[in-house]
Amino acid sequence: MSDAKANGFALLPLVLFLSIFIGTGAYLNHHGAEMAFYQLSATVAILPAIILSIFMGRDRLTLKIERFLHGAGDVNILTMCMIYLLAGAFATVAESIGGVQATVNAGLSLIPASMVLPGLFIISAFIATAMGTSMGTVAAMTPIAVGVGDRIDLSLGLLVAAVVSGAMFGDNLSMISDTTIAATRTQGVELKDKFKFNLLIAAPAALVTLIILLIFGTTGQVAPTESIEWIKVIPYLLILGLAIAGVNVFVVLTAGLTLAGVIGLFSVPDYSLLIFSQDIYQGFVSMNEIFILSILIGGLGELIKSQGGIRYLIEVVERITERYRAKAHHTKIGELGISGLVSLADICTANNTVAILITGGIAKEIAMKNEVDPRRSASLLDIFSCVFQGIIPYGAQILLAGSIAKLSPIAIVGNMFYCFLLAGVAIIAILTGFPKQSRLLN
Repeated sequence: MSDAKANGFALLPLVLFLSIFIGTGAYLNHHGAEMAFYQLSATVAILPAIILSIFMGRDRLTLKIERFLHGAGDVNILTMCMIYLLAGAFATVAESIGGVQATVNAGLSLIPASMVLPGLFIISAFIATAMGTSMGTVAAMTPIAVGVGDRIDLSLGLLVAAVVSGAMFGDNLSMISDTTIAATRTQGVELKDKFKFNLLIAAPAALVTLIILLIFGTTGQVAPTESIEWIKVIPYLLILGLAIAGVNVFVVLTAGLTLAGVIGLFSVPDYSLLIFSQDIYQGFVSMNEIFILSILIGGLGELIKSQGGIRYLIEVVERITERYRAKAHHTKIGELGISGLVSLADICTANNTVAILITGGIAKEIAMKNEVDPRRSASLLDIFSCVFQGIIPYGAQILLAGSIAKLSPIAIVGNMFYCFLLAGVAIIAILTGFPKQSRLLN
């Protein structure tokens, strides 16, 4: 966490970015413009915010630029960018050889139309839990959702949101997820204890989400299923198998990409190594906007942090917690403070793992002062960081899904029922004290 003095004005660049990006889209949409939220690229909308942030504060211009570059080159940002490239390449190659269509045909021949939405959620949740990453899951499953959208009369935004929702569910619960590890380490608790509390909160939200998706799915009608080329389904089966085995996401996507190319060379007429290489490059190019935006967001986040924006949020939450702890049940106030703190940090950094790492130490202090069970504080850190990561339109998971599906992030966020329900269930759990500590120990 930065030692910078608290400064609320450091948050102005983020407000400016959101105002320009969302405000322009809303204005154009109100005036009937087609693809309103695509008219202004987020990579351009964020530039005035970066310029404002660089010229704020009293540090030397060179030092502020260095901080921006440090944030842009953060290992978490570069990790996401590499996943973007591999995801784009795999999606492009799989589509080029007919793998996406074959997988969609296979799925629709086995799953009733009414179960497509719940099925996407469940499969995505399963993969993310096994693989420990929502990003890898979104990369693997979104092309399938897009292919299904071409064959069934359901909203593409709803189909893609089902995938992202399942990915967030699995990432939140996975024992090998970086968010889980960060939350448990900062609070000093065991993974299994955090999992127990987390599951009792996430399961009801997931169940209601499945019911909602099932209701929406009953209106879907599937076009006649074409013949299934099972050999072209193998890359997706490989990805699923490797994910279940807990293999690193980079290995999973690279193996899937390689196998898709090999199958294309042997089963698709006129498909050559040259075309394969061109498809890979086109996949890289398709991720250009999200790649650049992630780097810029990383740099902006570091500037906000170094100028005291995150420290300001932390102190605000601490003051609120101290003010109300004497007027209400201090444990509940502490848990609400921890939840609000990590939520605000995620909104500013657009990275749930970073948000947990930044606020983990302060969250532990709040937990100790307010007699909050550290297992609950660890779970709340993970839950609310995932909630906001799934509903901010500039979050990595939403951006990746939108890039693959050629959808506005707003169209996906509006259908993220699971994240909104998860927040609701978690707040109810805080206010009611559910689950009881004795139940957690069982």
